Amino acid sequence: MSMDADAFERLVVDELDALPDDMVDGIENVVFLVQDRPSDGSLDLLGEYDGVALTERDRYGFGEMPDRIVLYREPLLAICDDERQLRDEVHITLVHEIAHYYGIDDEELHELGWA
Repeated sequence: MSMDADAFERLVVDELDALPDDMVDGIENVVFLVQDRPSDGSLDLLGEYDGVALTERDRYGFGEMPDRIVLYREPLLAICDDERQLRDEVHITLVHEIAHYYGIDDEELHELGWA
């Protein structure tokens, strides 16, 4: 599947807006980004959380750089056949990375059916 960067970013914003309020209301100092691929150039990683999970924070406050949730456009497009499937994968990836922000690891996500 193919989709230009602007259309993909709009789709990500739509899916982010569609997430339940109780999932996103507690998110503070996090920036959501779209990049073409991970720095290693692979198509293996769909998204990543770069930051300190809420459960790991000791002191956190004013002046801290924002955490980042990055979705990778090309890997997501590579696994999808149509826009409906892409929306589903973007939704799952957003939930997965937001869960890491809240301190939920991959093992627990797998048990919950989100990995």
